[in-house]
Amino acid sequence: MAKAKSPFEIPTDVRKMTEQSMEQVRTAINSYLQFFHRAVPGAPLSGNELSNKVLTYAERNVANAFEFAQKLAQVKEVQELVKLQTEFIQSQMQAITEQSKDLSETATKAVMDAVSGTHGSGGGFSS
Repeated sequence: MAKAKSPFEIPTDVRKMTEQSMEQVRTAINSYLQFFHRAVPGAPLSGNELSNKVLTYAERNVANAFEFAQKLAQVKEVQELVKLQTEFIQSQMQAITEQSKDLSETATKAVMDAVSGTHGSGGGFSS
């Protein structure tokens, strides 16, 4: 007797095609991030620390999204899908909050450093 498929089971050929497509997208995104990494450090006011953090966070977020997509491809029950999505959304919201705070602090520091470097220790802007 054949094993009954659950409603969320993905056929093998569709799963393989999806995995191949995900790998192509991952390769394209990695190429883009490498290009971005080479291009950004030369941008004015970017600062190495800020650009490195942006790239690190982008790479981490992409990796998390791919990991989530791979887990989704394995889901066989609605409860598993709901749990997986809830965990992913919660972790991404926490990551976004932390990343936003860190990037904001780093950008503010970079601007303050640029201003103090441009205007000397006097601090203020003059007309």
